[in-house]
Amino acid sequence: MGKKYNISSFLKYINVNGSASDTIQVIHYDEHPHLLLKSKPVELDFYLIAIKSNIDVQPPIEEMSASYLFLDRPGNLLEWDLPDAFFGYGIFVSEKLLKKYAKDYTFTGYNRHEALYLTERESRILLDLFVKAHDEYKQVDFSEDVLGSYTALILSYTQTFYERQFQSRSKIYNQVVADFYRQLDGFYAAEKEEPRFPTVAYFAAMSNLSVNYFGDLIKHFTGKSPLEHIHQYIIQVAKEKLRQTQLTINEIAYSLGFEYPTYFTRFFRLKTGIAPKTYRNQ
Repeated sequence: MGKKYNISSFLKYINVNGSASDTIQVIHYDEHPHLLLKSKPVELDFYLIAIKSNIDVQPPIEEMSASYLFLDRPGNLLEWDLPDAFFGYGIFVSEKLLKKYAKDYTFTGYNRHEALYLTERESRILLDLFVKAHDEYKQVDFSEDVLGSYTALILSYTQTFYERQFQSRSKIYNQVVADFYRQLDGFYAAEKEEPRFPTVAYFAAMSNLSVNYFGDLIKHFTGKSPLEHIHQYIIQVAKEKLRQTQLTINEIAYSLGFEYPTYFTRFFRLKTGIAPKTYRNQ
């Protein structure tokens, strides 16, 4: 576990001359030439929304700009090793101030520092908002309400741009969906020391994506959440075992990763409308 930082201590750690405020700060990275380029994992206790350029994330796809948007939430661990300084803006805002806006967007729960790849138009729109927020922040009597409004508008645009990203990177993300189906179909067939229950977190980790990002991606392309797919798969396997094996209800429950057979019976009844025993007898 990395050391936990609030806003002011984190800015000091990365060699940014910020203020002592732990509510909100807006930083123009270009004004700080000695940014820390390498760090072991550190934990945040605030939201960080940043637009950056000169960052080697991945080769940009067609019609993408050289800018990326990053959003990290409280509890995220950050670790980086950059060859050169980056440019752009960052808004550092406390959980208390941002939570009334953040709760409306699933992407604020992304915890693997997934980048939002921006088109030229998207980059211009967001950069303009960051510049205006920074200009307000530089005023002696800046308004937290105004900065909060700019931040909320950035989040609103970000939601739209993430949806565009899912579609524009469909070739890449269709592979993620295909891998999810393949991993799901082979979940119980894979040899394990003891039966496990399939979780969204497991499949998200297999794709090296955060749970929320993975969930949004799968639902965007399939119309169903990963959890719906998982539950459907469990019921399919359970029905096969009930029809084709002599395993007891308890044995089937344990083989599917349920800790208690009663949980399996309740789950099966909820999803199918009948009890496992009744299904087998039919």
